[in-house]
Formats: sequence, structure tokens, C-alpha cells
Amino acid sequence: MSVAPASLEAAPVRVVDAAGFQAASGATDAQLADLAVFLDLLAEWNEKMNLVGPATLPDFWSRHAWDSAQLLRYAPQALTWADLGAGAGFPGLVLAILLKGVVGAQVHLVESMAKRCRFLAEVSTRLALPTTIHNIRAEELSLSVDIVTARACAPMARLLGYARPYLKRGATALFLKGQDVEVELIEATKYWIFQAELRPSLSDPRGHVVEVKRLSRAKV
Repeated sequence: MSVAPASLEAAPVRVVDAAGFQAASGATDAQLADLAVFLDLLAEWNEKMNLVGPATLPDFWSRHAWDSAQLLRYAPQALTWADLGAGAGFPGLVLAILLKGVVGAQVHLVESMAKRCRFLAEVSTRLALPTTIHNIRAEELSLSVDIVTARACAPMARLLGYARPYLKRGATALFLKGQDVEVELIEATKYWIFQAELRPSLSDPRGHVVEVKRLSRAKV
């Protein structure tokens, strides 16, 4: 494993509400309205299935929306994305809302649980988002995309296996990870050879965005 220092120095931006999210992300009024609809649907569906912890809903704009949206700061030119283990739509649905109307933009939401796919489809249809939903295990799908991403999907050792088919097709990985990321990276070296760059999270001082560009299996 080769871990490079972060090339983008930035302090986390504290976001507490929709206005703060708009100021931090540069979202338009239309995008903010779409995110508000997403939040309403998330709260409604969360009563029927476990999409996110109910206690995190009041922190939607910071913990979920801004955490997801920050990825566009690290890949501003990327048009095609694959969100592995898309679940409740973080970061995939947030990215799709912010990329809506951009020529060539497409977000692939990869989720193995059918009921979660139904939720992703409901939000995507309601908001006319540039998404494609794949009800399949992440490692069983191979897509050509600019960025492959994931949040709260799996430990790094397993996540790299899920992302390998996308990286082989030229994608760059941007994974949202928490404070234990260095431990996960060390564990991953038992199974993989890769180059990673740890970038600071703009939403949480304890978090990181892990960029991976090269990946191969380690000899064991």
C-alpha cells in the first residue's frame, strides 16, 4: 500500500440546515427543493424499513447531504458515477440531484436488496433523476464510470473487492470513510496492493475521503 498525503487542504464546514448546506455546496434553489423532497420520502420510507438510523434524520443536511455532496469537490469533472451498496441513496441520490440537468451525467445505484431498490426508484422517478438502478451485488456488475464510490458499505478490504471490476475499467475510487480508516487500510494490505490518498472530509473532522486509483491482488 502506498498512501499519499492529502493534496487538498480544507477545514470541515459546519452545516446545520438547508441554508447552510446551500452555502457550503453552492446548490441552487431547485436542487435544494429536490433534496427537501428526498428528505420527506426518506422519513416516510424509514418508518417501513431501516434505511438510516432515525436519530440521524434531524442531521440530514450535515450528516447525509453535505457528507455526500462533498465528493463533487474532489471530482468536479466526473459525469458518470457508480454508488456501491447505495442503500438509502448516500451518496448516490444526492450526487444525482446535484448533477441533474448536466449533459452526460449518470449515477448508477448498485444495491442488492430489492426493497431498498424500490425506495431508490421512488425518489429517482419522483425527481426525474439521471440514475440507473441495479438490483445486483456490486462485485457482479462491471461498468465503465469515472468514479466508483461507497459510504457505510463494507470494510476497506471487502470494499476494494467490490470496486475492483470498476477500477479495472478505468474508474477512480472515492470512498467515504470514518475515523478508523487507517486501521482498515492496514488490514486491506493483507489482500490487496493499491495506491491510496487520504483526503480530509469536508463534513466531519473525524472522517476521510479515500481515493484509490490502482488495485491488484496481493500474493499470499
